Amino acid sequence: MSTYAALNSAFVGLAVLPLIAAAVCGRLRRRTWGALGVTAGGLMLLTAIFDNIMIGAGLFTYSTETLAGPLVGLAPLGDFAYPLGAAILLPAAWLLLTGDERTSPPGDRKDQ
Repeated sequence: MSTYAALNSAFVGLAVLPLIAAAVCGRLRRRTWGALGVTAGGLMLLTAIFDNIMIGAGLFTYSTETLAGPLVGLAPLGDFAYPLGAAILLPAAWLLLTGDERTSPPGDRKDQ
């Protein structure tokens, strides 16, 4: 396993831990799973589009020694680990820190 693949696996693996904790605590609902899926899908799509544009424009390149695994267009599959990790980690951390899925950010509550 290449260094980048190991780093990406560790990042996504660590991001999943709070999600597992939120599930064990009973804070995940069906709606949350749907929102996680839509968010992850949107971030993957945006990553695919903009990574390909930036690589195609020559803003950055990858050496053949560091690339391990398949490409999505011009973008290496490993580039998708970080948006996936963010889509998992941030909502899970919110659920664990607020204590309730129904808690909304300040100013977003309808009862105010």
